[in-house]
Amino acid sequence: MQLELIPAILVKTREDLVERIELVKKYVKTVQIDIMDNEFVPNKTIGLESLRDLPKGVQYEFHWMVHNPEFWIKQIKGNHLHIVHIEAEMNWENVKLVVRENGGRLGIALNPETSVNYIFPYEKDVKYVLAMTVRPGFDGQSYIKEVEKKIEKIKLRYPEFDIEVDGGINIETIGGAVKAGANKLVAASAIFSKPDIGKAITELKKAAEASS
Repeated sequence: MQLELIPAILVKTREDLVERIELVKKYVKTVQIDIMDNEFVPNKTIGLESLRDLPKGVQYEFHWMVHNPEFWIKQIKGNHLHIVHIEAEMNWENVKLVVRENGGRLGIALNPETSVNYIFPYEKDVKYVLAMTVRPGFDGQSYIKEVEKKIEKIKLRYPEFDIEVDGGINIETIGGAVKAGANKLVAASAIFSKPDIGKAITELKKAAEASS
């Protein structure tokens, strides 16, 4: 599976969202936008009104840390990846329908404490799993290394799946995630806190490739 570094954007205003997209889009293929509703997680980010007419030139994936994601996804047209949490309140059949009608793709996310067994009901509908290596809600948290064992189990059971890892990814932790089986590597602070974003992305990519 091809490795890909994906910047994650967790912001509260459209201005910050667009600024961060513009900062990274010439270095990467995909940008992840984190959306939180202050119900599924104790934080609130940008709303649907901020997600329209996003900058061109990059693919988008939406990490829905919300309850009832089908109501949010309904507003987002296009071939985007929508990642929903299996711990969230939702109607899975409606989620699938809305994503299909809007021309998108679907993935699932698991919190650090959620067992791989919870993937089983969804395994026929997705080929993309996000393993959280922090508890969702805030950026800048420390990487939970124990989740690597979960990533290994996912890779063993679903070798054809894309496996994304999200949370605490930096130069020191990215190698362990890759060795465990992740091929989609999401980073936020390790990119946006650096003075030279292009250099930060290049160094993360090199560290990932060195461990593959």
